[in-house]
Amino acid sequence: MANKGGKRMAQFFIDFTIVAILVIGITALMGVILNGIGENIFGGQKKRLHTSMSEHIQTGWKTVGGKKASR
Repeated sequence: MANKGGKRMAQFFIDFTIVAILVIGITALMGVILNGIGENIFGGQKKRLHTSMSEHIQTGWKTVGGKKASR
């Protein structure tokens, strides 16, 4: 009889862990997916503003370390 309580408790923690992982994972994926959708729908002409400004600022910089990038 005492073993049933421990078994139920172990099953509860397994279920709790699975649900927690699913909730955290789904929440994280929803954020990434909705961010991408929002940028595409509401981004207008400024979709690449940040990356194009970074590229503009970095033109003429010397490459430091790492492998040579093929552009």
